[in-house]
Amino acid sequence: MNREELAVDLKHSGCNCAQAVITAYCDLTGMTTEEAKALGSAFGNGMGCMKATCGAVVGAGIVLGRQKYGTGPVGSKARLLITEFEKMCGATVCGDLKGIGTGKVLCSCDDCVRNAVIVLEKILKN
Repeated sequence: MNREELAVDLKHSGCNCAQAVITAYCDLTGMTTEEAKALGSAFGNGMGCMKATCGAVVGAGIVLGRQKYGTGPVGSKARLLITEFEKMCGATVCGDLKGIGTGKVLCSCDDCVRNAVIVLEKILKN
């Protein structure tokens, strides 16, 4: 199973979007499943209110920082993560992605999780 589908399966198994992305990288980060879930627990549903950044991209940012910290500037990589995620999904704010206020869903939770992993994979390879 590829990492994107692992993250989606984790989302369907009780993880929020951030937890699903972080947990899908436990093999690379050295975190336990419980550590990954604890780290991402406050970031699901746009930080619990759908008014903030999508948990999937926050989770990807946490993994990015964990993997790239100490190897050079991480901010430019985080900016790339957000920019590429927004291109793929249409927004970065959870409520905007889910169509709160507009009635138009831009990207499903499953696709947000997939896309966050796809973008993160590209960045981690560079």
